[in-house]
Amino acid sequence: MAKIQLNGKKISIHTNFSVRDLIKKYKLKEKKIAIELNGIILPKQHYGKKKLKNNDKIEVVQFIGGG
Repeated sequence: MAKIQLNGKKISIHTNFSVRDLIKKYKLKEKKIAIELNGIILPKQHYGKKKLKNNDKIEVVQFIGGG
């Protein structure tokens, strides 16, 4: 198990968990979010490749339409 921080909240995840796995776990719509990993915006094409490790800090921003 690894402990990470997700939007300011500490959570535990399985080792070898990718950013895409995290997105699926929380049922987020990949097309409507941006992911910041340890202070750097992560390109969408890296979501499946980037494995999370202990003490990673993730911020998820959801885009909301309106006017």
